[in-house]
Amino acid sequence: MLTLLLALQVTTLSAQTTANTVYDRVILGGHVMDPASELDAVRNIGLLDGRIAVITTQAVRGRDTIEARGLVVAPGFIDLHAHGQTPETYRFYSLDGVTTALELELGTSDVPAWYRERSAGERINYGVSIGHIKVRMLVMHDSGTWMPVSEGAYRAATPAQIAEIAKRIETGLSEGAVDIGAGFPYTPAATRDELLAVFRVAARTKTPVHVHITPGITGLKEALALAGETGAPLHVVHINSAGLAETPVMLEMISDARAHGRDVTTEAYPYAAGMTEIQSATIQDTYKAAPDERLAELEWPRTGERLNRESFERYSKIGGPVVVHTNTEQMVALAINSPLTIIASDAYWQNGTGHPRTTGTFSKVLGRYVREAHSLSLMEAIRKMTLMPAQRLEARVPAMRQKGRLRVGADADITIFDAATVVDRSTYREPSLSPVGIQHVIVNGVSVVANARAVEGVAPGNAVRAPIDRR
Repeated sequence: MLTLLLALQVTTLSAQTTANTVYDRVILGGHVMDPASELDAVRNIGLLDGRIAVITTQAVRGRDTIEARGLVVAPGFIDLHAHGQTPETYRFYSLDGVTTALELELGTSDVPAWYRERSAGERINYGVSIGHIKVRMLVMHDSGTWMPVSEGAYRAATPAQIAEIAKRIETGLSEGAVDIGAGFPYTPAATRDELLAVFRVAARTKTPVHVHITPGITGLKEALALAGETGAPLHVVHINSAGLAETPVMLEMISDARAHGRDVTTEAYPYAAGMTEIQSATIQDTYKAAPDERLAELEWPRTGERLNRESFERYSKIGGPVVVHTNTEQMVALAINSPLTIIASDAYWQNGTGHPRTTGTFSKVLGRYVREAHSLSLMEAIRKMTLMPAQRLEARVPAMRQKGRLRVGADADITIFDAATVVDRSTYREPSLSPVGIQHVIVNGVSVVANARAVEGVAPGNAVRAPIDRR
């Protein structure tokens, strides 16, 4: 009886505290969906000092109120693979429900400088890897700016240069890089000894290597072998475009590796065409001697034309992004629906031209795969966009334990959307079109999207960064 009375007193005091508190912001009557706790019910949420202060059935008061009745309230979406890291692209991402966007494949060669450039604040949370591609470009004195086009792609490194690459990657990790990025097709001259040196750094520091593998089963075997030999954690980017018709077998290979205790994860984006730089090694090596029928897989996005020998050579001299039409919707759907895959956009945007996945990835999954195809449950889709990416990084970046969840004490990164209408609108001809149905996006307690419109003049985003080694 005494225990029951004490419990009733605590409950009463808690209710009084909640009723008396005026929160910075409250979200009222939304359908709260949290994959971590499996909460799936109507609740009110109170935010205070950039964090979630209360999730309750009781009435709450705030200085600002969001009426969320009829809407889904989810953790803010986390994008592990976003190449555009500019105010323009952060705006795009926020309108698609993204509250944290990370550049983890290409990365940077100078971690402190990358974070300094954004230290005044951005619209959403941001972070970067120390990138093997970028470091190799620096060490090998490559003439490219975006991706390697000369020595960084095509010249083998000496033992001394391999040691320098490994040293710079280790330095970048000590400076707080989120993880290690790599792209084997972009550095074809990198020997296995060089890649082993990179993976050994990853194993020593328990850091995931975020890898764009050489396409196909052989490429996945190579990455799994490097990770297996060294003990490094491995994250395989965009399994859909890496696998194409071999995607089912490659997903099974990853599942088998995980079943044997290997730390391997993967991701997918919901589009049948990719995009990359036409001057990159992966495009030049694949298409420079290809017949016109094969060249027609490539589309110049600024004009919509499919390429032939003449136009391929002309645009290769100019440089810029090219759309690569090589996949099928069947393989994309298989990858998106797999329980193994995190949703990640591989966003790509250069000088006003880019891929529609930059603006529509998360809304497309919610609209096309959850609502229309019924191939994913809403909770599972949210899990792929929030909890799974947070869990992939949290061992190295402890701050990620406060993201991807709706719970008291977590960062107030929240996406509120209309499950009945949310869908992408962007196309290869109009890649900048924002989706519909993303109603409110909150980053660290501050609205960056309100009533489906970008809020201007706000920069609540924080750096996502591993602990810095001060020694």
